[in-house]
Amino acid sequence: MTLPRAEQSAPAATAVPPAAPAPDGVRRARGLGSLGPVGLVLAGGISVQFGGALAVTLMPRAGALGVVTLRLAVAALVMMVICRPRLRGHSRTDWGTVVAFGVTMAAMNGLFYQAVARIPLGLAVTLEVLGPLTLSVLASRRALNMVWAGLALCGVFLLGKGGGVGGLDPLGIAFALAAGLAWALYIVFSARTGRRFPQADGLALAMAVAAVLFLPLGIVESGGRLVEPTTLALGAAVAVLSSVLPYTLELLALRRLPASTFAILMSLEPAIAATAGFLILDQALTTIEALAIALVIGASMGAVRTQVGRGKAGRGKAGQARSGPTD
Repeated sequence: MTLPRAEQSAPAATAVPPAAPAPDGVRRARGLGSLGPVGLVLAGGISVQFGGALAVTLMPRAGALGVVTLRLAVAALVMMVICRPRLRGHSRTDWGTVVAFGVTMAAMNGLFYQAVARIPLGLAVTLEVLGPLTLSVLASRRALNMVWAGLALCGVFLLGKGGGVGGLDPLGIAFALAAGLAWALYIVFSARTGRRFPQADGLALAMAVAAVLFLPLGIVESGGRLVEPTTLALGAAVAVLSSVLPYTLELLALRRLPASTFAILMSLEPAIAATAGFLILDQALTTIEALAIALVIGASMGAVRTQVGRGKAGRGKAGQARSGPTD
């Protein structure tokens, strides 16, 4: 996924909530901060997309559902050990929110990996990004965001005219677009979970829910292949590259980086995914496909900047209203 990445922090073209205090395991990784916040975000994006490319190479051995199962299970185990979330003292609404978050996470992962099993990684991420981009446009309600939506649609149109979409598996395209919808829902439930659970507890619990939900699917598709040493090792590598490492890097970055800058950097995900697909999977892009991806990236960055400008204008008006009576 963005992987989806799957357990990515809020993706491109969305507002990113303030980072929660880092759990103990993350605090021990502060030495990574020497990369600088921008370097941390880029390193996280590279980790996610190269993890996705590695997952594609694992699919012939474990199947798409098996890879998702391994990724979620290993990532959930690591996050539960690091975060050690408190299980008592939560309301039914709290648990309902975290379960919904986990279901959304499982759907996002499953749909995205079904997509990359059928179409190139870079194009899958490009189509998936349309989900959060659409959410941003709808949430903004500004006319300028219609321009960014149009730019993104031009990118999709170019993919079709250039043979990028027309020559692809229609089911893979459908899975990528559905993953984008799940990504948009992931953003909504991620924010709600973050408000109800401290630190990264909600994420760890939701990841455990997603892993439990996917386990039967992985067993049905892959059976005993899931516990083969090589498959387990590669699955663990995918989990670390696609979930644990990028989450840690982005959490560190968000403590020193404005949310708007973070979101703009996250808009580069399709380009990073295309690079990973080319280097690891030999998935070369045509000139038109590269241009189409650039248009979607530009639309995502523009939507982020529009959201930031709206936020600054709103704060400015509020400040004037507060200071008016005292002037």
